[in-house]
Amino acid sequence: MHSAQETATVREPVTVIGLGQMGSALAAALLDHGHPTTVWNRSPEKAGPLVARGARLAATPAEAVAAGSLVIACVLDYEVLHTLLDPHSDALAGRTLVNLTSGSPEQVQEAAAWAAARRVAYLDGAIMTTPPGVGTPEVMILYSGSPEVFAAHRPALAALGDPLHLGSEPGLAALYDAALLSLMWAALTGWLHGTALVTAEKSAATDFTPIAVRWLGAIGGFFATYAPQVDAGRYPGDDATVDVQIAAIDHVLHAAAARGIDNALPELLKSAMERARKAGHGRDSYASVIEVLRDPQVP
Repeated sequence: MHSAQETATVREPVTVIGLGQMGSALAAALLDHGHPTTVWNRSPEKAGPLVARGARLAATPAEAVAAGSLVIACVLDYEVLHTLLDPHSDALAGRTLVNLTSGSPEQVQEAAAWAAARRVAYLDGAIMTTPPGVGTPEVMILYSGSPEVFAAHRPALAALGDPLHLGSEPGLAALYDAALLSLMWAALTGWLHGTALVTAEKSAATDFTPIAVRWLGAIGGFFATYAPQVDAGRYPGDDATVDVQIAAIDHVLHAAAARGIDNALPELLKSAMERARKAGHGRDSYASVIEVLRDPQVP
């Protein structure tokens, strides 16, 4: 429910193009926050639940674009995005396009140039959650592009999650998205490897996981310690050196091998550590491994 003050506030009309699981969640969040919402999808039947809640279904992309000054696109990929919007660029002129379609920073740069040539204000975004998380303030949605355009539409974007503006370079949100997904998959796979280890001894994953989550808090402290070292390019090994980490990961490899657990992940990590040691970082902190990640040619 909205307060009387919220109800009295005029909400910006928003168009959502693309009603897959994520696009539908975006439109639902806008409706929840009182925004007049127009939707369009190539399969119009997907709009049924949203229309029942008050959304307006546009018959064509052109009609959808014309419904308001803010257009949010969330489709399968950039090929679909251009297929849908290229024929209607005249209608988009003078409006704002917030592109929440997943893609590479290079694709974003091309889309931003396309928009600028057609007098379309452009923001790129990355949704750092799955559809059920959309609309909650704990969820980050990253944006990059014009700060002025972001500020003008921030109240509407806040309906989708916590909007974080990274800078004026259009590709930054996509770049951060890739970096954060890399972190997510590495952390999830590390947790799965650890879970495989403890469940091999009949411990329950539900017993191990609270301890793993607490450990992740400590790992966040390592991030804060190592980030200034990475920025400075200096890696004082006053906590634990690469040499020490190599010795420690051997214990992981032995424990996993003894229990028949696949060791591809720790072997990959050890390989990166050994490359760092060969490059002269054996007595440096673990942060020095970034040097070999930045240069795959280092043997």
